Amino acid sequence: MPPLVIGHRGASGYRPEHTASAYALAFELGADAVEPDIVATRDGVLVLRHENDISATTDVASRAEFTGRRTTKEFAGHTLTGWFTEDFTWAELATLRARERLAHLRPKSALHDDQYPILRLSDLFSLIDDASNIWRRPLGMVAEIKNAAYFASIGLPLDELFVAEVRAAGWNADDDRLIIESFEATVLAQIAARGMTARGVFLIAPIGQPLDQVARLGAAAPYYSDYLTETGLETLGSTVDGISVDKSLIIPANTAGDLVTSSLVADAHAAGLDIFCWTLRPENAFLTASCRRGDQAASFGNWRDEFAAVMGSGIDGVFVDHPDLAASVRDDLRSGVAASV
Repeated sequence: MPPLVIGHRGASGYRPEHTASAYALAFELGADAVEPDIVATRDGVLVLRHENDISATTDVASRAEFTGRRTTKEFAGHTLTGWFTEDFTWAELATLRARERLAHLRPKSALHDDQYPILRLSDLFSLIDDASNIWRRPLGMVAEIKNAAYFASIGLPLDELFVAEVRAAGWNADDDRLIIESFEATVLAQIAARGMTARGVFLIAPIGQPLDQVARLGAAAPYYSDYLTETGLETLGSTVDGISVDKSLIIPANTAGDLVTSSLVADAHAAGLDIFCWTLRPENAFLTASCRRGDQAASFGNWRDEFAAVMGSGIDGVFVDHPDLAASVRDDLRSGVAASV
Protein backbone atom coordinates (compact mmCIF):
# COMPACT_ATOMS: atom_id res chain seq x y z
CA MET A 1 0.00 0.00 0.00
CA PRO A 2 1.22 3.55 -0.70
CA PRO A 3 3.39 5.24 -0.07
CA LEU A 4 5.97 2.85 -1.45
CA VAL A 5 9.16 2.73 0.60
CA ILE A 6 12.04 2.77 -1.86
CA GLY A 7 15.56 2.05 -0.65
CA HIS A 8 17.61 4.90 -2.09
CA ARG A 9 20.65 3.13 -3.59
CA GLY A 10 19.76 0.32 -1.20
CA ALA A 11 19.87 0.87 2.56
CA SER A 12 22.50 3.54 1.97
CA GLY A 13 22.19 4.91 5.48
CA TYR A 14 23.76 1.71 6.80
CA ARG A 15 26.04 0.39 4.04
CA PRO A 16 28.03 1.93 1.17
CA GLU A 17 25.52 2.69 -1.56
CA HIS A 18 24.89 0.48 -4.55
CA THR A 19 26.45 -2.62 -2.97
CA ALA A 20 24.87 -6.04 -2.67
CA SER A 21 24.87 -5.60 1.10
CA ALA A 22 23.01 -2.29 0.87
CA TYR A 23 20.36 -3.69 -1.47
CA ALA A 24 19.81 -6.91 0.47
CA LEU A 25 19.58 -4.99 3.75
CA ALA A 26 17.00 -2.61 2.26
CA PHE A 27 14.62 -5.49 1.65
CA GLU A 28 15.35 -6.98 5.06
CA LEU A 29 14.39 -3.61 6.61
CA GLY A 30 11.06 -3.45 4.79
CA ALA A 31 11.69 -1.66 1.49
CA ASP A 32 9.19 -2.36 -1.28
CA ALA A 33 11.73 -1.50 -3.97
CA VAL A 34 15.27 -0.22 -4.40
CA GLU A 35 16.65 2.53 -6.58
CA PRO A 36 19.83 1.97 -8.57
CA ASP A 37 21.59 4.74 -10.50
CA ILE A 38 22.62 3.34 -13.88
CA VAL A 39 25.69 4.34 -15.91
CA ALA A 40 27.82 2.56 -18.52
CA THR A 41 31.34 1.21 -18.92
CA ARG A 42 33.49 1.66 -22.00
CA ASP A 43 32.41 -1.75 -23.26
CA GLY A 44 28.70 -1.07 -22.77
CA VAL A 45 28.05 -2.85 -19.47
CA LEU A 46 25.53 -1.10 -17.24
CA VAL A 47 26.84 -0.60 -13.71
CA LEU A 48 25.38 0.87 -10.52
CA ARG A 49 27.02 4.08 -9.36
CA HIS A 50 25.64 7.43 -8.16
CA GLU A 51 27.27 9.09 -11.17
CA ASN A 52 29.71 8.08 -13.86
CA ASP A 53 32.32 9.89 -11.72
CA ILE A 54 33.53 7.20 -9.30
CA SER A 55 36.21 9.24 -7.55
CA ALA A 56 34.48 9.40 -4.16
CA THR A 57 32.51 6.15 -4.17
CA THR A 58 35.28 3.65 -4.93
CA ASP A 59 38.93 3.06 -4.12
CA VAL A 60 40.00 4.07 -7.64
CA ALA A 61 42.03 7.07 -6.43
CA SER A 62 44.28 4.73 -4.42
CA ARG A 63 44.91 2.35 -7.31
CA ALA A 64 48.26 3.11 -8.91
CA GLU A 65 47.39 1.25 -12.11
CA PHE A 66 44.55 3.69 -12.78
CA THR A 67 46.32 6.97 -11.94
CA GLY A 68 46.48 7.88 -15.61
CA ARG A 69 42.72 7.53 -16.07
CA ARG A 70 42.00 10.71 -14.10
CA THR A 71 40.69 13.24 -16.58
CA THR A 72 38.36 16.20 -17.11
CA LYS A 73 34.98 15.90 -18.83
CA GLU A 74 32.84 18.67 -20.29
CA PHE A 75 29.20 18.47 -21.33
CA ALA A 76 26.38 21.02 -21.68
CA GLY A 77 28.35 23.69 -19.85
CA HIS A 78 29.42 21.45 -16.96
CA THR A 79 33.04 20.51 -16.24
CA LEU A 80 34.15 17.75 -13.88
CA THR A 81 37.50 16.17 -13.10
CA GLY A 82 37.86 12.63 -11.78
CA TRP A 83 37.68 8.98 -12.76
CA PHE A 84 34.72 7.96 -14.94
CA THR A 85 33.05 4.63 -15.66
CA GLU A 86 33.13 5.14 -19.41
CA ASP A 87 36.93 5.09 -19.34
CA PHE A 88 37.02 1.57 -17.84
CA THR A 89 35.97 -1.84 -19.07
CA TRP A 90 33.75 -3.92 -16.83
CA ALA A 91 36.66 -6.24 -16.10
CA GLU A 92 38.62 -3.28 -14.76
CA LEU A 93 35.75 -1.85 -12.71
CA ALA A 94 35.12 -5.27 -11.20
CA THR A 95 38.49 -4.98 -9.43
CA LEU A 96 37.44 -1.82 -7.57
CA ARG A 97 35.74 -1.70 -4.18
CA ALA A 98 32.93 0.57 -2.98
CA ARG A 99 33.31 3.29 -0.38
CA GLU A 100 30.86 5.33 1.70
CA ARG A 101 30.15 8.63 -0.05
CA LEU A 102 29.13 10.47 3.14
CA ALA A 103 31.75 9.15 5.53
CA HIS A 104 31.78 12.36 7.61
CA LEU A 105 28.08 11.82 8.40
CA ARG A 106 27.98 8.01 8.36
CA PRO A 107 31.17 6.68 9.93
CA LYS A 108 29.52 3.34 10.79
CA SER A 109 28.77 2.75 7.13
CA ALA A 110 32.34 3.75 6.28
CA LEU A 111 33.54 0.82 8.39
CA HIS A 112 32.41 -1.30 5.45
CA ASP A 113 34.60 0.52 2.94
CA ASP A 114 36.52 -1.67 0.48
CA GLN A 115 34.52 -4.79 1.41
CA TYR A 116 32.14 -4.88 -1.56
CA PRO A 117 32.65 -4.83 -5.33
CA ILE A 118 30.78 -2.69 -7.82
CA LEU A 119 27.59 -4.26 -9.15
CA ARG A 120 26.19 -4.55 -12.63
CA LEU A 121 22.52 -3.94 -13.34
CA SER A 122 22.23 -7.63 -14.20
CA ASP A 123 23.45 -8.49 -10.69
CA LEU A 124 20.66 -6.44 -9.13
CA PHE A 125 17.95 -8.10 -11.20
CA SER A 126 19.12 -11.46 -9.82
CA LEU A 127 19.38 -10.11 -6.27
CA ILE A 128 15.80 -8.83 -6.36
CA ASP A 129 14.51 -12.11 -7.74
CA ASP A 130 16.27 -13.96 -4.92
CA ALA A 131 15.06 -11.51 -2.26
CA SER A 132 11.46 -11.87 -3.43
CA ASN A 133 11.72 -15.60 -2.81
CA ILE A 134 13.38 -15.11 0.58
CA TRP A 135 10.88 -12.56 1.90
CA ARG A 136 7.88 -14.01 0.04
CA ARG A 137 6.57 -10.67 -1.13
CA PRO A 138 6.74 -8.75 -4.41
CA LEU A 139 9.81 -6.53 -4.60
CA GLY A 140 10.76 -4.05 -7.27
CA MET A 141 13.20 -1.62 -8.79
CA VAL A 142 13.00 2.08 -9.56
CA ALA A 143 15.78 2.35 -12.13
CA GLU A 144 17.33 5.77 -12.58
CA ILE A 145 19.00 6.34 -15.95
CA LYS A 146 21.86 8.76 -15.35
CA ASN A 147 23.42 11.26 -17.79
CA ALA A 148 21.82 9.68 -20.83
CA ALA A 149 22.43 12.61 -23.19
CA TYR A 150 26.11 12.62 -22.29
CA PHE A 151 26.49 8.87 -22.77
CA ALA A 152 24.68 9.07 -26.12
CA SER A 153 27.17 11.74 -27.21
CA ILE A 154 30.04 9.28 -26.74
CA GLY A 155 28.34 6.37 -28.45
CA LEU A 156 26.83 4.60 -25.43
CA PRO A 157 23.02 4.73 -25.87
CA LEU A 158 21.66 3.96 -22.41
CA ASP A 159 18.12 3.42 -23.71
CA GLU A 160 19.26 0.58 -25.99
CA LEU A 161 21.57 -0.93 -23.38
CA PHE A 162 18.93 -0.76 -20.64
CA VAL A 163 16.15 -2.37 -22.67
CA ALA A 164 18.50 -5.19 -23.64
CA GLU A 165 19.36 -5.77 -19.96
CA VAL A 166 15.70 -5.84 -18.91
CA ARG A 167 14.87 -8.41 -21.55
CA ALA A 168 17.93 -10.52 -20.77
CA ALA A 169 16.91 -10.59 -17.10
CA GLY A 170 13.47 -11.92 -17.99
CA TRP A 171 11.69 -9.05 -16.29
CA ASN A 172 8.26 -8.30 -17.69
CA ALA A 173 8.06 -4.57 -18.32
CA ASP A 174 4.26 -4.78 -18.08
CA ASP A 175 4.22 -5.62 -14.38
CA ASP A 176 4.62 -3.29 -11.43
CA ARG A 177 8.09 -4.44 -10.43
CA LEU A 178 9.86 -1.96 -12.68
CA ILE A 179 9.65 1.83 -12.74
CA ILE A 180 12.05 3.87 -14.88
CA GLU A 181 13.09 7.39 -13.92
CA SER A 182 15.43 10.08 -15.17
CA PHE A 183 16.16 13.80 -14.95
CA GLU A 184 16.06 13.66 -18.76
CA ALA A 185 12.65 13.09 -20.35
CA THR A 186 14.26 12.27 -23.69
CA VAL A 187 15.62 8.92 -22.54
CA LEU A 188 12.28 7.99 -20.99
CA ALA A 189 10.63 8.51 -24.38
CA GLN A 190 13.39 6.53 -26.11
CA ILE A 191 12.94 3.59 -23.75
CA ALA A 192 9.18 3.64 -24.25
CA ALA A 193 9.69 3.71 -28.02
CA ARG A 194 11.68 0.47 -27.69
CA GLY A 195 8.60 -1.29 -26.37
CA MET A 196 9.08 -0.92 -22.61
CA THR A 197 5.71 -0.21 -21.00
CA ALA A 198 6.99 0.16 -17.43
CA ARG A 199 5.98 3.39 -15.77
CA GLY A 200 8.18 6.36 -16.66
CA VAL A 201 8.89 8.98 -14.00
CA PHE A 202 10.45 12.38 -14.65
CA LEU A 203 12.78 13.58 -11.91
CA ILE A 204 12.44 17.28 -11.08
CA ALA A 205 15.11 19.17 -9.16
CA PRO A 206 14.29 22.35 -7.21
CA ILE A 207 16.66 24.38 -9.42
CA GLY A 208 18.40 24.08 -12.77
CA GLN A 209 17.61 22.73 -16.22
CA PRO A 210 17.52 19.20 -17.68
CA LEU A 211 20.86 18.51 -19.33
CA ASP A 212 19.30 16.84 -22.36
CA GLN A 213 17.43 20.06 -23.03
CA VAL A 214 20.49 22.23 -22.36
CA ALA A 215 22.48 20.12 -24.84
CA ARG A 216 19.77 20.64 -27.45
CA LEU A 217 18.55 24.19 -26.76
CA GLY A 218 21.31 25.88 -24.80
CA ALA A 219 20.17 28.82 -22.69
CA ALA A 220 16.64 28.48 -24.09
CA ALA A 221 16.17 25.13 -22.33
CA PRO A 222 13.25 25.03 -19.87
CA TYR A 223 13.91 25.13 -16.16
CA TYR A 224 12.69 22.34 -13.90
CA SER A 225 10.32 24.85 -12.31
CA ASP A 226 8.55 25.28 -15.65
CA TYR A 227 7.31 21.71 -15.38
CA LEU A 228 5.61 22.40 -12.03
CA THR A 229 3.09 24.89 -13.35
CA GLU A 230 -0.44 23.75 -14.11
CA THR A 231 0.35 23.75 -17.82
CA GLY A 232 3.66 21.98 -17.25
CA LEU A 233 2.08 19.21 -15.20
CA GLU A 234 -0.71 18.74 -17.73
CA THR A 235 1.87 18.41 -20.52
CA LEU A 236 3.86 15.87 -18.50
CA GLY A 237 0.64 13.95 -17.88
CA SER A 238 0.51 13.14 -21.59
CA THR A 239 4.15 12.00 -21.82
CA VAL A 240 5.12 10.31 -18.54
CA ASP A 241 3.38 8.42 -15.76
CA GLY A 242 4.75 10.32 -12.81
CA ILE A 243 7.15 12.84 -11.37
CA SER A 244 9.66 12.56 -8.56
CA VAL A 245 10.65 15.72 -6.71
CA ASP A 246 13.03 16.97 -4.06
CA LYS A 247 11.37 16.97 -0.63
CA SER A 248 11.71 20.76 -0.45
CA LEU A 249 8.98 20.95 -3.09
CA ILE A 250 6.65 18.98 -0.79
CA ILE A 251 7.52 20.71 2.50
CA PRO A 252 8.90 24.10 1.42
CA ALA A 253 10.74 26.26 3.94
CA ASN A 254 8.65 28.97 5.58
CA THR A 255 9.33 31.78 8.02
CA ALA A 256 7.42 30.10 10.84
CA GLY A 257 9.47 26.93 10.52
CA ASP A 258 6.33 24.79 10.36
CA LEU A 259 6.01 21.52 8.44
CA VAL A 260 3.40 22.69 5.95
CA THR A 261 2.96 20.62 2.80
CA SER A 262 2.54 22.28 -0.57
CA SER A 263 -0.26 21.59 -3.04
CA LEU A 264 2.08 19.74 -5.40
CA VAL A 265 0.88 16.24 -4.53
CA ALA A 266 -2.72 17.21 -5.25
CA ASP A 267 -1.70 19.14 -8.36
CA ALA A 268 0.22 16.17 -9.75
CA HIS A 269 -2.64 13.77 -9.06
CA ALA A 270 -5.05 16.19 -10.75
CA ALA A 271 -2.84 16.00 -13.85
CA GLY A 272 -3.01 12.20 -13.76
CA LEU A 273 0.54 11.79 -12.49
CA ASP A 274 1.96 9.63 -9.72
CA ILE A 275 4.31 11.59 -7.48
CA PHE A 276 7.37 10.45 -5.54
CA CYS A 277 9.71 12.33 -3.21
CA TRP A 278 13.48 12.22 -2.57
CA THR A 279 15.24 11.85 -0.22
CA LEU A 280 14.08 11.30 3.38
CA ARG A 281 17.08 11.13 5.73
CA PRO A 282 17.16 11.34 9.55
CA GLU A 283 20.42 13.23 10.06
CA ASN A 284 20.28 16.90 11.06
CA ALA A 285 22.32 17.77 7.98
CA PHE A 286 19.36 16.87 5.78
CA LEU A 287 16.33 17.70 7.91
CA THR A 288 14.06 20.71 7.66
CA ALA A 289 15.28 23.37 10.11
CA SER A 290 12.39 22.89 12.53
CA CYS A 291 13.18 19.18 12.83
CA ARG A 292 16.87 19.47 13.68
CA ARG A 293 17.97 18.63 17.21
CA GLY A 294 21.31 19.83 18.55
CA ASP A 295 24.24 21.12 16.53
CA GLN A 296 25.78 17.87 15.29
CA ALA A 297 25.20 17.39 11.57
CA ALA A 298 25.43 13.59 11.83
CA SER A 299 23.01 13.27 14.77
CA PHE A 300 19.46 12.14 14.17
CA GLY A 301 16.93 14.93 14.64
CA ASN A 302 13.16 14.75 14.78
CA TRP A 303 13.07 12.74 11.59
CA ARG A 304 9.74 11.14 12.46
CA ASP A 305 7.77 14.37 12.12
CA GLU A 306 9.36 15.23 8.79
CA PHE A 307 8.86 11.71 7.42
CA ALA A 308 5.24 11.76 8.59
CA ALA A 309 4.56 15.13 6.96
CA VAL A 310 5.80 13.90 3.60
CA MET A 311 4.41 10.37 3.81
CA GLY A 312 1.04 11.63 5.02
CA SER A 313 0.67 14.08 2.14
CA GLY A 314 -0.87 11.52 -0.19
CA ILE A 315 2.41 10.90 -1.98
CA ASP A 316 2.78 7.64 -3.89
CA GLY A 317 6.31 6.76 -2.85
CA VAL A 318 9.35 8.01 -0.93
CA PHE A 319 13.05 7.42 -1.45
CA VAL A 320 14.81 6.76 1.84
CA ASP A 321 18.31 5.88 3.03
CA HIS A 322 16.97 4.07 6.12
CA PRO A 323 14.01 1.92 4.98
CA ASP A 324 13.20 0.69 8.50
CA LEU A 325 12.55 4.24 9.70
CA ALA A 326 10.18 5.01 6.84
CA ALA A 327 8.40 1.69 7.25
CA SER A 328 7.82 2.45 10.94
CA VAL A 329 6.32 5.84 10.12
CA ARG A 330 4.08 4.31 7.47
CA ASP A 331 2.87 1.78 10.04
CA ASP A 332 2.15 4.60 12.50
CA LEU A 333 0.24 6.61 9.90
CA ARG A 334 -1.91 3.63 9.06
CA SER A 335 -2.68 3.00 12.71
CA GLY A 336 -3.21 6.66 13.55
CA VAL A 337 -0.29 6.91 16.00
CA ALA A 338 0.96 10.47 16.64
CA ALA A 339 4.07 11.33 14.67
CA SER A 340 6.16 13.26 17.18
CA VAL A 341 9.04 11.68 19.10
